[in-house]
Amino acid sequence: MIQYSLQCSQGHRYEAWFKSAAAYDEQQARGIVHCAQCGDPQVEKAPMAPSVARTDSERVPLSAAHPEAAKIRAMLRQYRQKVVSEAEHVGDRFAEEARKMHFEEVEARGIYGEATRDEVVGLIEDGVDFLPLPDVGEDN
Repeated sequence: MIQYSLQCSQGHRYEAWFKSAAAYDEQQARGIVHCAQCGDPQVEKAPMAPSVARTDSERVPLSAAHPEAAKIRAMLRQYRQKVVSEAEHVGDRFAEEARKMHFEEVEARGIYGEATRDEVVGLIEDGVDFLPLPDVGEDN
């Protein structure tokens, strides 16, 4: 596990844990790292001084989740389940299908799938309305 200090474009600073540095990079590339305070998707690592323990008995600073974190995770799982059960999985055609619906080339319907970072940027630039599908494991 690795803890990062993050900051959004609105100046909100907060700390977040990731399974690894690679996990952070992958989530950032997928566009699913958002500000914990305002939801801003423009989040970057903030300057921080790492805390390194000198011995096994020294304590390392940790941050605890919000008191309602379990409730929020349950709501995110419920939202994901609803989308998966009611929408069409379009796989790596997500950006193409979402854009077709946005420009009314096809009838609007619920879809979910995957998109590259460049595709996500293109959808945002085109004003296509979409949300990242949360992936909240049982023990996260």
